[in-house]
Amino acid sequence: MTLRIVAGTANRALADSVAEILGTEPASVRVERFPDGELRPAVDELQGADVYVVQPTGPPVNDHVVELLLLVDACRRAGAARITTVVPYFGYARQDRRGRAGQAIGVRVVAEALASVGTWHLIVVDPHTVALEAICAVGVEMLTAVPWLARELGAGLLGEQVPDGAVVVAPDLGAVKLAEHYGALLSRPVAVVRKTRLSGTRVVAEELVGDVRDRPVVIVDDMISTGGTIEAAAEVVVRGGAAPEIVVAATHGLFVEAAVERLHRAGIGRVLVTDTLAQPATPAMPLGVCSVAPMLADAIGRLHRDEPLDDLLART
Repeated sequence: MTLRIVAGTANRALADSVAEILGTEPASVRVERFPDGELRPAVDELQGADVYVVQPTGPPVNDHVVELLLLVDACRRAGAARITTVVPYFGYARQDRRGRAGQAIGVRVVAEALASVGTWHLIVVDPHTVALEAICAVGVEMLTAVPWLARELGAGLLGEQVPDGAVVVAPDLGAVKLAEHYGALLSRPVAVVRKTRLSGTRVVAEELVGDVRDRPVVIVDDMISTGGTIEAAAEVVVRGGAAPEIVVAATHGLFVEAAVERLHRAGIGRVLVTDTLAQPATPAMPLGVCSVAPMLADAIGRLHRDEPLDDLLART
């Protein structure tokens, strides 16, 4: 089967980089938008091809989810032999359980929709829930960008190497394993913040476990959305006597609502994210961007050749 890359509109630059590394041209894609917002994607002939549709489902999440579903259907109708959806940032992954009766489980709905339109395999990067693999009816490859981010932190992408005395901080209990992964790669100790989420934008951090006094800290998480979790964690480590400039590393940089203002207010000096989501060419804050294109290209190439991906997978 011929390998073909199909790029959605959410992050064409990333899809183009993946295609370039793989030595192939992206397939021609046209996305018509009707006056009422309705989408109609169309792709060129893909008869017998092994197709990889690259489309993160970041903001506006609903538009990008619907576009992805329609793209997969368009590829199937264009004759693709098998279709893998490459969703570097998987929207709705935070909706993996009910908080009360009557709530939807959004991640299951999206996963089932992808399977229903013809997805053979799914590739994601550092999804918010490890339950995605169990929920999804098709094979899921959960890659991790943590080694790439840790390498960039250690190499000084943000101006200098992570100092020897630095502490890796998990901003909540859910990020403890992630922080331990960073800590192992950077050979740094780990501290943990205990938080309570009051709403989608309001977070209260209550306690710090670990010693950060007079030490620089690196707060790590899988994503930065509104910045509320990072802001709350920064307040706690500052109260704990940490050195003033705080570095933040996260796989996915959504930066919605007042996230940038929150990070400035919290005294965040530098932020490192990946390009799973398109980032502005001139960011409003010191921002380093680590590309996941080489990792995605490696994973796609291995799947195309029916080779294992074990060393690329996220720790669960």
